[in-house]
Amino acid sequence: MTYSVYHFFKHLVDNINLFNTIDNLEDFPFDMTMLACKNIGQFPDLAIKTNAVDKVTNPLFSGGEFIEIKDSKTYSVSSFNSTIPQGQKDINEIIKSQNSAIKKQMEETGNHIYSLPVRDVYYLLRGKHNGNSKIILVHGSFFETIKKDNLIRQAFEQVLDERLKEKKVNIQDDVHDILIDIFSDQKNFSRVRNIDNASVKLRFRVMTEVKPEGNILNTAQYPQIKDNTINLIVPNHYDDEQKIILERFSAVYDETSAEQFSVFKIKHHLNGYFTVFQKGL
Repeated sequence: MTYSVYHFFKHLVDNINLFNTIDNLEDFPFDMTMLACKNIGQFPDLAIKTNAVDKVTNPLFSGGEFIEIKDSKTYSVSSFNSTIPQGQKDINEIIKSQNSAIKKQMEETGNHIYSLPVRDVYYLLRGKHNGNSKIILVHGSFFETIKKDNLIRQAFEQVLDERLKEKKVNIQDDVHDILIDIFSDQKNFSRVRNIDNASVKLRFRVMTEVKPEGNILNTAQYPQIKDNTINLIVPNHYDDEQKIILERFSAVYDETSAEQFSVFKIKHHLNGYFTVFQKGL
């Protein structure tokens, strides 16, 4: 069996009638035969199996995609708690220790964990508005228009500059850059801190909110994503990508089945073009 986000999307479409019957998107009966792990509430919520054989990945479908579930009662993407959306993640960021529950699940399913060091990230979104709904499986690069490290760095630079202005303090440029570097690594400030004589522990958490330009559910921003549709949205930033995208889709859907989809491009307000496969609910 071949595994990929395209096959995962087909499973969603094949069970399209269930979306209007489940209250929580995480309760959708996902096909466990194509999943390497499932950990609702812990990134990733789902991970698709890889197609590696003897550590060699399938040339058309690598598989291994991470999927995060985001359910909303409005046409707004719900906040990302304790994480920053990305288009790709290193497997080592997920497999943090020998006792990792995700690692154990992957090993138990016979998944070749390290055959694909960098995995694509997708977000499965559902939004509702006035009795209508949109189901969207979108690549994480739709939300990652600036790389995570640069995003954190610029945010902390704003904090530092604001405090220096409030205190009316000037510091040398090299000291300024050192302070920004110190506080720009998410792993350092997200750890639990145990302070002597304190009865509580302290941990700073990141909450990421989607701006209108990145809200794929917003009809005013992206009118092509119609009410009561299911959509697969993949990046199409390079000249030869559309050919590969269509080849992958055609490998999953025969010509007759593919006719039920509208296929078109949309332009992200900040991050180039994406190809959309859309079908009515």
